[in-house]
Amino acid sequence: MKKAIQSESAPKAIGPYSIGILYNHFVFTSGQIGIDPESGELVAGGIENETRRALQNLQLVLESGGSSIKNVIKTTVFLKDIAEFGKMNAIYSEFFSDVPPARSAIQVAALPKGAAIEIEAIAYIEN
Repeated sequence: MKKAIQSESAPKAIGPYSIGILYNHFVFTSGQIGIDPESGELVAGGIENETRRALQNLQLVLESGGSSIKNVIKTTVFLKDIAEFGKMNAIYSEFFSDVPPARSAIQVAALPKGAAIEIEAIAYIEN
């Protein structure tokens, strides 16, 4: 059965979508950008700070769905500028060190709120 994830701590959706969906023993997240959950604004400081905040937001969504960052099996990373891949990758590796998930990373023309990065994930829920 499909169920929308609700969270008091993660950034609110900025459109008609769920921040995440629970289905069987999986969590499917919507893309997370570097929005500060309290202010609703993009964090300052460039790709590194946006990457860190996006991954922290992803973690909040996963935890609200009963999973965690360590249970992520697949991510998709959308970058406004693929030349910043190395900077993103350095921060990303801080969150996924043991067995990193499968990942796709692509450059896109634009992201919501002028973000430099957006990250979505699929994770499992431990029984």
